[in-house]
Amino acid sequence: MLRGLTTVSLFADDLTAARRWYTELLGVEPYFERSANGQTAYLEYRIGDYSHELGLIDRRFAPGTPDGGGAGIAYWAVDDVSAAYARLLSLGASPHREPFEHGPGFVTASVTDPFGNVLGVMFNQHYLDVLADSSGG
Repeated sequence: MLRGLTTVSLFADDLTAARRWYTELLGVEPYFERSANGQTAYLEYRIGDYSHELGLIDRRFAPGTPDGGGAGIAYWAVDDVSAAYARLLSLGASPHREPFEHGPGFVTASVTDPFGNVLGVMFNQHYLDVLADSSGG
């Protein structure tokens, strides 16, 4: 069911500072930016051998944890987010965030596994494009 890592999402109170820090660390500027209410809400870098996505999200959009803190979420590629979400729930996971389309080709959901870990699943067109390129078409 889990096809590979698609996106690691991290949260920051100050995206301007986070952008400077991660741009210096990674040596590249984010390739994608989205705003909400006139403020930067999301920055995305593509990094590594397979152009994995590292997303920086304004903490006001963090799903949170039971203790009120924010948590990073690793998303695993799946072919059908709704089906994967339903299967995870049927295996005893608890809902964390229901399936949500962020834009064409990008749908996420997350659950809390029986051990308290947040597990993200995602349909990610970029993952499929990289896979197609690496397999010769």
